[in-house]
Amino acid sequence: MASTPQAIRGMHDILPQHMPYWHTLERVVRDTLAAYGYQEIRMPLVEKTELFKRSIGEVTDIVEKEMYTFTDRNGDSLTLRPEGTAGCVRAAIEHGLLHNQVQRLWYQGPMFRHERPQKGRYRQFHQIGVETFGLPGADIDAELILISRRIWQRLGLLPHVRLELNTLGSPQARQRYRQELVDYLQAHRDRLDGDSLRRLHSNPLRILDSKHPETQAVVAEAPLLIDHLDDASREHFEHLRELLDDNAVTYRINPRLVRGLDYYQKTVFEWITDRLGAQGTVCAGGRFDGLVAQLGGRATPASGFAMGMERLVAMMEDIGTSCDDERPHAYLVMVGEAAQRAGLQLAEQLRDALPGLKLLGNANGGSFKAQMKRADRSGARWALLLGEDELAARRISIKHLREQREQESLTQDELPDYLGKQL
Repeated sequence: MASTPQAIRGMHDILPQHMPYWHTLERVVRDTLAAYGYQEIRMPLVEKTELFKRSIGEVTDIVEKEMYTFTDRNGDSLTLRPEGTAGCVRAAIEHGLLHNQVQRLWYQGPMFRHERPQKGRYRQFHQIGVETFGLPGADIDAELILISRRIWQRLGLLPHVRLELNTLGSPQARQRYRQELVDYLQAHRDRLDGDSLRRLHSNPLRILDSKHPETQAVVAEAPLLIDHLDDASREHFEHLRELLDDNAVTYRINPRLVRGLDYYQKTVFEWITDRLGAQGTVCAGGRFDGLVAQLGGRATPASGFAMGMERLVAMMEDIGTSCDDERPHAYLVMVGEAAQRAGLQLAEQLRDALPGLKLLGNANGGSFKAQMKRADRSGARWALLLGEDELAARRISIKHLREQREQESLTQDELPDYLGKQL
């Protein structure tokens, strides 16, 4: 006997009962970003592997261990996108969106990383990304943080997240700090875990983010990047803090906060929650001023953030966020073959007259009692009853399923106006 098909490990189905949370999240994000003047862009799921090696960095966990990479029939190395920024930058360069222009863009969709699946971490996961180009000041960094805060407010999540902030300075300042950090860590290499030893000379800043207890104890005494900033980065960071203070944004400076991708510089930030166990980061971002030039475009200041949709939905479900009501407004009960035929026509006429009406029509027949049970299970407010008597009189009966009210009878011509006033 053939085995039952199963989803690929770490790639999960999103079932109908969870979709109201997803739709609510997507609507709130779309409406919020529109209010700030951001435009949506959509990029392919597959890009040339070289794009991610050049942008993310070849000595990162993502490129070394986590990318889904394959060779296509033309012999090209292609990769399922592990993150969205590189593809967004590629699209902006390719289509001439950056030359003497300011862009505020956003996107959403699946990303792919071959990680160990656990709560809040999947091999196919969904992100919302927001990217800005052509704006070098701390004001756009502040705007991005204010956008994310407004999204948390609208979703009821703000009491359950906290903002951590840091600056990585300029590439030149970071390079000077990097050598001092390596010298310090080298003197304590006997206390570092295996991953940190591997990163010691390839990507030492990632060691600052280690979760290994003994490595954390070493890192606690390490020199701080914030003490090695260049003047321009320090001024940028102070201006950002002033803007956040002006807007009553609560934050904590975390000098150990680094981003896992090589292209970040100056501002970095994360929104973190304690409601999801180890996977506490729900949104992360910062500046990536060097990436456009790194990928072949003209030097362009850039900043942005990405938020993990699965983690946000898990939080929304956990705290009971109020979601969009996706239940049908009405269920059309049609008893008898003639009523079934006439009911299909009536349903289309109602949908034409009331575009916002969610009308679920009974299918596959059934007795009146069976159809009424289906109507109740659907969650609809009303059952619209069409039987032989109603058909002969060109009327429709309305039974209120969620209220203690008398059943009503209307002509079919009166029905659109009646329902329209109730919606």
